[in-house]
Order: sequence, then structure tokens, then C-alpha cells
Amino acid sequence: MKGNNMKECPFCQIISHQDREILYKTDTFCAFFDAYPVNEGHTLLIPCRHIPDISSLTETEQEHLPVALLDLRQKLYTRFSPDGLNIGINEGEAAGQTINHLHIHLIPRYKGDIEDPTGGVRGVIPSRQKY
Repeated sequence: MKGNNMKECPFCQIISHQDREILYKTDTFCAFFDAYPVNEGHTLLIPCRHIPDISSLTETEQEHLPVALLDLRQKLYTRFSPDGLNIGINEGEAAGQTINHLHIHLIPRYKGDIEDPTGGVRGVIPSRQKY
């Protein structure tokens, strides 16, 4: 897994160098577009502090997370006018986490972007998506 420390972490590099468009920034959280977007507007929300998973959030970060998510959600709806939104976290290698810095995916969804979106995030295991 990439980014086991701040010097190696591509997300920490983005925060420190600000070489990408920053969509949201506070003392606790930062958001920018995913380098490999699933859909137009695919955004990552990360804590500014280098931590591996959601259980490592401080109480202050836990309090600020819903505010950051709602603010960023509104920005994405305003800018991209999606028909829906998937919000998810890949925690651990078995779940597909490839960068060892907590990041929350906000993926705008558009009618027709896939044939049948039923099951949404359940699609992480395609054979179990439909019910």
C-alpha cells in the first residue's frame, strides 16, 4: 500500500504542494478530484492529518466530518448536477485501499452511467450487487 508515511503519501503531497484544484479546505479536511475518476466530479475528501483509517479520527475531526461531507456534497451538486451520489470508504487492502491515508470517495452518479444501478455500493462484489 502506498503512503505509509507523510513523505511517501501522495495525498499529503497534494495538501502541501496544492498542485491540484482544492475543492474544500479547512484545518481538518481537504478535498480534491480523484486522479482516476469513476465519473465526472469524482472527489476525495481526506483528513489534513495523515491517518490510515476512520478509527484514527480525533473527536474534533469526527465532529467536522459530517459538516465537510455535506458542504462538499452541495458543491458537487451545484457544479456537476448529478442525479445521485455514492459515498464510500475503502478501508484496508482487502477492501481495495491503495493509499494508506483515509479518504472518502464522493462519486457523482448520472442516469444511464450504468445500465442498472440497483444495489449501488453493493457492487464492490459484482455477483452480490443485485438482490
